[in-house]
Amino acid sequence: MALLWALTVLSLLPLLEAQSPACANLTVKPITNATLDWLSGKWFYIGSAFRNPEYKQEAQKIQADFFYFSPNLTADTILLHEYQSVGDRCVYNSSYLKVRRENGTLSKFEGAREHIAYLLLLRDPRTYILAFSLDDEKNQGMSFYADKPEATPEQLEEFHEALVCKGMNKSEVMYTDWKKDVCEPLQKQHELERKKAEEEP
Repeated sequence: MALLWALTVLSLLPLLEAQSPACANLTVKPITNATLDWLSGKWFYIGSAFRNPEYKQEAQKIQADFFYFSPNLTADTILLHEYQSVGDRCVYNSSYLKVRRENGTLSKFEGAREHIAYLLLLRDPRTYILAFSLDDEKNQGMSFYADKPEATPEQLEEFHEALVCKGMNKSEVMYTDWKKDVCEPLQKQHELERKKAEEEP
């Protein structure tokens, strides 16, 4: 009887794992106007885990990164202003992301190549994840974002849970270091220029 009970419990383990709240909630959902309004504003790139060699190499170069999202609800695009600290220099980039609402994805073209990411919303509304190639174990990846330059332990724990749900490990994560940011002066200059332009008749 004890053996039968043990076998029954073991047979249920995969089902219990699949039904865990953390994994059950980590699904791609359609992007709505409310989602885009929520995404609007300033975000900080906290860290990522990439198995795709190209993405991993690029992520390793980033010391700190913050950006601004300005969604266009009618054109289904997001204007991106990004400030990356790479080495001792600031790399500024302005570009557009394409929103595919039903698929729950954001994409960006670099030349003729389109990079597609799935938007995953977390329990903490001050964070989110962009997931890449989730069906490709050798090339999958996840990047984690928060509304502050340093995530709380609870926010990081949720990110780590998401990694496990998708078959990855927190030991794969490469983190940024806000202390190494060199872009704030340029961002402040851009902000002053924007305000001056708005004040001009």
